[in-house]
Amino acid sequence: MADELNRIRVKFVDSANKELIKELLDGLFDDGVLNDGQKDSILEENPSTKDKARALIDTVRRKGDVASRKMIALLQSRDQTLYDSLGLSSGKPAQPAAAPEIKLEQEYSGTLIPSTKAFWTGKQGQRDTYPAAENSIRHRLALLITNITFTDTSFNRKGADRDEENMDTLLVALGYEVVKHTNLTGKEIDAAVIEFSKHKKLKETDSVVVVIMSHGKLGAVLGVEWKKDKPDEFCINNIYHHLSPERCPALLDKPKIILIQACRGGLLYSPDTTNQYNLI
Repeated sequence: MADELNRIRVKFVDSANKELIKELLDGLFDDGVLNDGQKDSILEENPSTKDKARALIDTVRRKGDVASRKMIALLQSRDQTLYDSLGLSSGKPAQPAAAPEIKLEQEYSGTLIPSTKAFWTGKQGQRDTYPAAENSIRHRLALLITNITFTDTSFNRKGADRDEENMDTLLVALGYEVVKHTNLTGKEIDAAVIEFSKHKKLKETDSVVVVIMSHGKLGAVLGVEWKKDKPDEFCINNIYHHLSPERCPALLDKPKIILIQACRGGLLYSPDTTNQYNLI
């Protein structure tokens, strides 16, 4: 099915309209093919309709046959005329998104596969490997900030609670104690990072992970009170400032993994209206 999307790619990009793209994005989100960040990225980071269509079909195609089959089924239910014109009706019939055989297929494993003791031991002492003593692994620390509900409810990030839960599960499985915050303003995000930089366990950890998930713009993530006429932002560079050796000597020469799930600007679409907000 991924090959089918590749075959129709050019004609789909030329033919899909904005309304169809939004309907497909909503359907693929509900089916679990796309997460909230991927959906926002396709809408916000691609200025033209063709760019959005191209980003949509390429994103789904790369996810494999199961995801591609779901998109083809959605396309048939949303626009039968386009479905037929793309020649999809002449091939194998598209399976419904909820078909039992789709549920039986897995594109990924939700189980973390730990490294072996031999692999871990073999890496110790190598020049390109950060030292990680067993005692320091037991004191790993991570900061997780997720903005889900905004003052302007049209910005609410549907499904972001699942991203938060999955990230928390992954970090715990990797041995990190997670300091978690939800629905913060820009100032509160800044304060949370400063508080984290003073955590007593940082002296013993071998690394830290900082994850921030929200809406965003170039160089910043948005706080929950963001409005068009009242910006509420957190500057991403503040992370490096607060966790620098001068401000946080406990993390000197230790890996600091920073993960930001947020678009870097463009148009922010309200899911319930046709309103657009330019964040650049």
